[in-house]
Amino acid sequence: MSNWTDETERPPPVAVPHSELSGDTLQGVIESFVLREGTEYGNRDVSLTDKVAQVMCQLERGEARIMFDPATESIDIIVVTRRDRRGR
Repeated sequence: MSNWTDETERPPPVAVPHSELSGDTLQGVIESFVLREGTEYGNRDVSLTDKVAQVMCQLERGEARIMFDPATESIDIIVVTRRDRRGR
C-alpha cells in the first residue's frame, strides 16, 4: 500500500551519479546489487571482487546507472540503453 492516493503523485526514481557517492557507499551499493542479482556466469566462478569491478566499469562507461526510488526508499542499478545514454 502506497502513501499516495493517486499514483501520479508518486515521486519518480532519481538517478544518482556514482561519482557523488563516497567510495565505501559506492562499494556497498554495488556489492548489494551483485549479491541480490544472483547473476549466473556459466561454468566458471567469478569472485565478488571481479563482479563489483565489472559493475563499476559499466557505471563509469555510462552503461549502467544507480537509481534511488523515493517511494520505496530503495536503490537499484539499471542497464542504460544507447538511447538513454544520448539523452542524459
